Amino acid sequence: MDQQTPHPAQPGAEAIVCFRCGKTAEGTPLTWTCSVENGIRQFFCDDCARANIRSIEGRLDSSWW
Repeated sequence: MDQQTPHPAQPGAEAIVCFRCGKTAEGTPLTWTCSVENGIRQFFCDDCARANIRSIEGRLDSSWW
């Protein structure tokens, strides 16, 4: 199943949830990071992305962080 990212301007857009800490946001914030792992799109808030930037840049799966 292909997942599509909702656009913030669309009414009724789903809330995006940080895969690491559970923080939610309406639409997709520009400062969040998106990763596709095992065919699943995962979003990480700016705080979690900043804390794990070396692992993200090293292309490690989030289960290794």
